[in-house]
Parts: sequence; structure tokens; C-alpha cells
Amino acid sequence: MATSSSRLLCEDPFLCSICLGVFEDPVSSTPCGHNFCKACITGYWDTNFIYQCPLCKTAFTIRPDLRVNTFISEFAAQFTRSVRVTDSSSPVQTLSKSGEVVCDVCMDPKLNAVKSCLECQTSYCGTHLEPHQRVKGLQKHTLIDPVENLENSMCQKHNRLLTLFCRAEQVTLCDICVGTHSQDHEVVPVQEECREKRSQLGKVETKVQYMIHERLQKVQEFKQEVEQSQEDRENEIAGIVQEFSALMFAIEKSQGELIGVVDEKQKVAEKWAQDHVQDLEQEITELQSLSNQLKELLDTKDNLQLLQTFPSQSILLNTKDWSATMASSKMGTEFDRELLRRRISQLQTTVNQMTKEIKMLL
Repeated sequence: MATSSSRLLCEDPFLCSICLGVFEDPVSSTPCGHNFCKACITGYWDTNFIYQCPLCKTAFTIRPDLRVNTFISEFAAQFTRSVRVTDSSSPVQTLSKSGEVVCDVCMDPKLNAVKSCLECQTSYCGTHLEPHQRVKGLQKHTLIDPVENLENSMCQKHNRLLTLFCRAEQVTLCDICVGTHSQDHEVVPVQEECREKRSQLGKVETKVQYMIHERLQKVQEFKQEVEQSQEDRENEIAGIVQEFSALMFAIEKSQGELIGVVDEKQKVAEKWAQDHVQDLEQEITELQSLSNQLKELLDTKDNLQLLQTFPSQSILLNTKDWSATMASSKMGTEFDRELLRRRISQLQTTVNQMTKEIKMLL
């Protein structure tokens, strides 16, 4: 096939009448002498039951033997080089990157589009734009700066570019639609409305990031409180064991009961903290997902997609205000150890006194 898929005039001596592009490997089909790209005529005959010239319809009893016409091939190559060199109006061709408007005609690799045609509803790179600059019929087409998803950017009623936005009805309009639109409604350019929407999204995104940061701090606070509570528990148990180690074996049951109380309080405290951590982590996951969606909206260059997917209601209605929720400073177990020591000392004194009395009775 010809390397250029531009729609060129069939009368041009360097153009294939099948693909309408500059010849590539031109061959003569026949005794009738008409020339075509080798791939074009081969593909044409492969899909037809009879062998005939696509141009004059002359039929052949056997499939002609095809040979490249080197004379025409050389002139076609010179013509292609001449068009590329002399077309000073064509911009420098660059490979497209993610997010850029690409040429709808290019095969891989895709080139950046330099213009979009409203009549063709197609975006063209510099090479494929050439027929619009040369062919009289195509010169009348309206060319604009490249627009992504051009078909979706066109008014279906008037086939005009959607450049205006009605804030009252939240719809996009073309320059013809606005003439029949209510004069009481505020109509602004799409770019202006998108700037406003992006500003709103930016504020929400900032708030979401703050909320994520706030919740991460809360999670860290709760986790640290649990760790401290665990350390306090170990210290309290050690203190209880130390205080009761001086007692007789008979009061080991009381020691075990006190340890059980400490453990139970710790379980309640840990469950309280873990429940809050679970809720916070769930909200963080949802807010991070929301943040990614908002970033996609902020990064999109498709104004219509931004307007059509912009949330109509507050997107933070279901979030909980955690500012008043504080990690308890008394999550772990706490004992008045001095009081405990006094009680044990009294118990020891009582035991000693009773021992002396028993000894005196013996």
C-alpha cells in the first residue's frame, strides 16, 4: 500500500487510483497499461473472482504477471521527497505521547495531530493534512487546533464545535445553539467553565489530602497508644507479681484475679482502639480512591468529559468527622500502687500478728 493515505486527486500521474496515495512499488496491471501500487492491485485481485483493471475494467483471462515499473517508481519517490521538502507550512512531525492528540490517519507509530477538521471530524498530522492545503475542495474545510475526541466535541444538531456552556442548564452549546438559547441563562466559554470546575476540584482534592493526612495521624496515634498500653500492662503485672510474691501461697488466687482484671481492661481498650483504626483505614482507602479519581479529572484535557463526569453533589457527604475523637490516655490498666503496697503491708502485718498469736497458743 502507499505510505500516505491522504485523499489525493486520481488525475495526478504519481498517484495510485486504488489507494489515492503516491505510488509504492508501482506495477502495470496489464496490457491496458494502467499502474497501481503492487500491494493494492494484488489485494484487489485476491478479493475478486475475475481479473480486470480496476480503472478501465478491462478483463483478463489469466492473472497478469506483475513487475515493478522502476521508471515510475523513481519519479514517485522524487515527488514524495519534493512534497516533504517544499511544504514549508507543515509543522515538525513528532511521535505522540500519552495525553496528546494523535493523528487519526497514522498507523503505528502515531504522530501528533497539528490540525482537526470540523467537516471531516478527523485530526491530521502534517503529512496527512497536506491534501487540505492543496486540494481546492478540501481547502474550504474549517481547520482548528487539534481536539481530542473531536466527534464528541461536535454539536449533533448543527455540526459545529461545542465551545460554550450554559451554567443554568449545565449543558454545552455551539455558537448556533446559543442564538436560540434563553437570554436569562448565563453562558460562558467552555474553557472558562472548566477553569472554574478545576478550581473546585482542586479545593476538594486539597481537603481530601488533608483528611487523609489527619486520619493517618489518628491511626498512628491509636497504634502508639496501644503499644504504650501493652508496655503499661507488662509493668503493672510485674508490679503485682512483685508485691504478691512476699505473700503466702494462700493469696495467689487474689493475685490471679487482679491480673485477670488488668487483662480484661486491656482487651476492652485494645478492641476500642482497633475498631477505630479499622474505621479510619477504611475511610483512608475510600479517600485515596477518591483522590485518584479527582486527579484523573484534574489531568484530563477533554473538557466535555470533565463537565459530564463532574460530581453534581458533595462527594464527602459520607465521611466522618474524627476531630473530636481522641485516643484515651487511660487505655491501659492503672493501679494506685502505693495504696496496693499499704494494703499488702497491712495484710502482712495481720498475718505476722496472727502467726505470733498462733505461736503463743502453741
